[in-house]
Amino acid sequence: MNAAITSLKEFITDATSPYHVVAKAKQILDSEGFTELSFSTAWNLENGGCYYTIPYGTTLFAFTIGKEANNLPSLRIATAHTDHPCFHIKPYPDMKEHGYLKINTETYGGPILNTWLDRPLSVAGKVCLKSDSVMHPRTVLFDAKVPLLTIPNLAIHINREVNKGVELNKQTDISPLIGLINDTLNDKNFFVEYLAKQLQVTADEILDFDLCVYNCEEPTVLGMNKEFFSSPRLDNLTSVAACLRAILTDNNEKDIHIIALYDNEEIGSRTKQGADSSLTSLLLEKIYTGMGHGRANLFNSYFNSLLLSVDVAHCLHPNYLTKNDPTSYCELGKGVVFKLDSNQKYAYDTEAVAILEQICQAHDVKYQKFVNRSDAQSGSTLGSIISSWIPIRTVDIGIPLLAMHSARELMGTLDQIELEKILEGFFKE
Repeated sequence: MNAAITSLKEFITDATSPYHVVAKAKQILDSEGFTELSFSTAWNLENGGCYYTIPYGTTLFAFTIGKEANNLPSLRIATAHTDHPCFHIKPYPDMKEHGYLKINTETYGGPILNTWLDRPLSVAGKVCLKSDSVMHPRTVLFDAKVPLLTIPNLAIHINREVNKGVELNKQTDISPLIGLINDTLNDKNFFVEYLAKQLQVTADEILDFDLCVYNCEEPTVLGMNKEFFSSPRLDNLTSVAACLRAILTDNNEKDIHIIALYDNEEIGSRTKQGADSSLTSLLLEKIYTGMGHGRANLFNSYFNSLLLSVDVAHCLHPNYLTKNDPTSYCELGKGVVFKLDSNQKYAYDTEAVAILEQICQAHDVKYQKFVNRSDAQSGSTLGSIISSWIPIRTVDIGIPLLAMHSARELMGTLDQIELEKILEGFFKE
């Protein structure tokens, strides 16, 4: 297992919800000497400084200011997202059926539903508790860290058509099992009581929670030559981990380098903590004013800046070759993917692509270019959203995946190395 995959495996294991992604990133940044800033106060920034801010619990920005930054420093921004398709637990989750205890969930994003069946699942997120201040409830992160739930399949003997494809109902077919009723269990409030016990509080102290169900299977390397990495949450923790490594190894001389880790990409980004908001504009203005610059300098810098939207790409599937474009496809193990779409579902312009190609050539980065079939559409990404708010040259890149949005996705072990190299080169040039 190479060092990049070893580090990614550790990150994925700890980063089980968007809250835990940000908490893990904060832990890493703190250990490397970055200074935390409150988004609600004025900033006094210094050349050579390394900073981060968490405006909301699932979104984080980290940035460095060049040691010799002048009045018109350009911006280098790399973005990724902290969320993944999964299931969120509803406020009143307790369900019981003939002695079985189940949890009522809501589907988040676009998971491949049947891949979540028959797997060990757990729960992670944020819990809000009563406090002495009405306007400031106490918040704690929670991760059960053990297999707690499962969604069992229906046996083929009862469902003879299962191998022909069976549509799963999001309300009735995928409610996870969590236990069996017994004499000592309160079957009317069992989940909150379980949660209270784990948090060592009383049940009436719990006001609300934002908890997701996650696949707690261990990531693993596989293949004859250990060329594959199979894991939950590769979309998009591959990008988050690579962005963090790039900002940590940054030796910034003249510019402003930023990594932006947003929540809610999987549901369209149109939230206060998502990319489709004024949050990034506010961040950039706070950075420039914190350096003593005016808004005009910020606006002028846009046209000498570059943004990378870092998210995973659709890989050529060996069993479904006709699903990809006949010439512009990508493959596992062949490096970073430039994601191109003339309809701008993926953001790019040819000059920005050319700049990025030269970065790859200068830093010996393997890369490939991907375009969708002409009769198919891609999903949207952060790039096209952010560049509509902030007019900076933008390119969508990422590593190729098989089984994207499955409960367990597949990547090439060498591709994470190339992703780290391109992001480190992006900040060096």
